[in-house]
Amino acid sequence: MQVRELMNPGVVTVEPSSSAALAARLLSRHNVGALPVCGGDRKLKGMVTDRDIILRCVAAEDDPAQTPVKDIMTRRPASIGPGEDCRTAGELMARHQVRRLPVVEEGKLVGILSLGDLAKCPALDMEAAGALSEISENIVRKK
Repeated sequence: MQVRELMNPGVVTVEPSSSAALAARLLSRHNVGALPVCGGDRKLKGMVTDRDIILRCVAAEDDPAQTPVKDIMTRRPASIGPGEDCRTAGELMARHQVRRLPVVEEGKLVGILSLGDLAKCPALDMEAAGALSEISENIVRKK
């Protein structure tokens, strides 16, 4: 099964110059844990998570209203193409310890694939479970 069959094409994004406070509001409003960071051209510049905002901004005692997303985002995030196999996506998620992969085609964001999306496919439930297990194990080890 290809990534395009499971990905969500309706992705909420944030611009690099937007404030961390705006990113936090978007995360809350859309009930998501990560936002792709894109310019007006839809080219993927990075990813920002709720954890990035807390650790790289709030815990650092920076003002979220004055801190641009570009200062706290993860640059060069793992991504995948829409024509790639979903098993490859699960392997990437496990290797990079992420639960969401931006889907990029010709340099532009076209969707996002979550671990939950992989888990919905009965043929891939073992890959999703394996990826989650690897991600969770590494989180526990880091504590």
